[in-house]
Amino acid sequence: MHSPVESGLPASRSSSAAPAVSSRTESFWSQPLAVAYGVAAVAIVLQMATNGRYGYFRDELYFIATSHHLAFGYVDFAPLAAWILRASQAVFGDSLHALRLLPALAYGGEIVLTGMIARELGGRRFAVLLASLGVLLAPVIAGNANRYSMNCFEPLFWMGAIYFVLLAINQEHPKWLIWSGVLIGLGLENKHSTAFFLIALLVGLAASYQRIFFRSRWLWVAAAIIAVLALPNLIWQVQHGFPTWVDLTNVKRTHKNIELPPLPFIREQIMMLHPVNALIWIAGLGFLFLHPRGKRYRVLGVTYLVFLAILMVLHGKDYYLAPIYPMLFAAGSVFWETLTNSRQGLRWMRVALPAAVTILGVLALPLVLPILPVDKVVPYSEALGIKNTRTETHHSGPLPQHFGDEFGWPEMVAAVASVYNAMPADDRAKTAILAGNYGEAGAIDFFGARYGLPKSISAHQNYYFWGPRNYTGESLILLQWSLRGAREWCRDVQIGPRLDPYWAMEEEHYNILICHGFKEPLSEAWPELKHWN
Repeated sequence: MHSPVESGLPASRSSSAAPAVSSRTESFWSQPLAVAYGVAAVAIVLQMATNGRYGYFRDELYFIATSHHLAFGYVDFAPLAAWILRASQAVFGDSLHALRLLPALAYGGEIVLTGMIARELGGRRFAVLLASLGVLLAPVIAGNANRYSMNCFEPLFWMGAIYFVLLAINQEHPKWLIWSGVLIGLGLENKHSTAFFLIALLVGLAASYQRIFFRSRWLWVAAAIIAVLALPNLIWQVQHGFPTWVDLTNVKRTHKNIELPPLPFIREQIMMLHPVNALIWIAGLGFLFLHPRGKRYRVLGVTYLVFLAILMVLHGKDYYLAPIYPMLFAAGSVFWETLTNSRQGLRWMRVALPAAVTILGVLALPLVLPILPVDKVVPYSEALGIKNTRTETHHSGPLPQHFGDEFGWPEMVAAVASVYNAMPADDRAKTAILAGNYGEAGAIDFFGARYGLPKSISAHQNYYFWGPRNYTGESLILLQWSLRGAREWCRDVQIGPRLDPYWAMEEEHYNILICHGFKEPLSEAWPELKHWN
């Protein structure tokens, strides 16, 4: 038996609540976790069956561009997603299905991790099933897994760290925190919001029985691992003048994101996970704080509440909380399993609750996955009484943004090609395609080769660091520029074809402009064109 300092718990408390361990002779398919693997397989098939129906998402085109400019940091995100994508492209290619394979697999992995957490909390087959269904059918989680970004990997790092914290508690030894440190360190290289998760987790440890972990060398080894893994991006930030901080400051100053007061923010949490699921995750909070079996794992509940408070104070987007919910689904499912085991009169809920989660979840999936024909999305949403919600103030269109930003890119690139290829050969050689947004720039870079287009340039986000290359500004094709702005910078402006992709976002409706003669050399004007938001 380890000492209290090494175990992180008083021996009497740690020895009484360890979850039952399956017999080594028990077949895999009769084990509770087999349910999670089955649900995970459904999740992967669902994603792969639907994720090629519309088109490339704006941010995906940007990620593809960054994967060809590998670095230890980028203006608006941490570097790991670009590195993973570069490896994925080398193996699977860059078709829509190939691009979204890893997000689909991560979705399945998130469900399996949820089942593992439920087991560590003492759950058996029903708890694993209910928790897995909750994650599978939570709209925000399913939607995050439908396209490539940092968001699809984030739950793996966070919930993996939580799983090893639970192992440290249940096995009475904080050595497992080393693996939590590895995952949190990698999580910081995946998305900077992991720093807030880490703060919340440390507060959770300090405010629970596990505060004794702070007296163990294993926690400090984990802290050192986090620091080492986070160091490359930190060095990059210092070398480049902390561009991510500048970017976030600009977002805050311009009120780019919709800022919700506390009660509407909590309401959005309930809606984005779907209301029936609230019966699980809110019950999970109660289990962790009030139930005799759950109090031992109170660190999870405190971590959630602290993280929720941080996001509400900072006015973070509502979906930033999504990666933390699997542990609450696990805790709530253990609560319902325990309750229905102890009260025979409630056994009917073992059918009713999963059925209700499944029915409402299936109804909600077309709101976040490209299941329906595009012209049926809005009528379907209206039939359910669901309004088109936004997370950013200036983004509007006929579709929700997560669908609308998948339309219009090939058509835009074809229109640019018609302008570019109509130019005399001598003019084409000195003509740059200057995009006002990383979406247009990424689309040119991805689709343009088939038309013989050069790589784009842009002063937006990380494209700024890639510079104007060797272009002087003598001839430019301008994308998403206002006519007024073009005339301020150009000696002569020609109005080109208009882009009106029906399903695309409102800002993708504009005229292509041809700039003849930038008023100052492009390399000198570049800092003035910088646009980080």
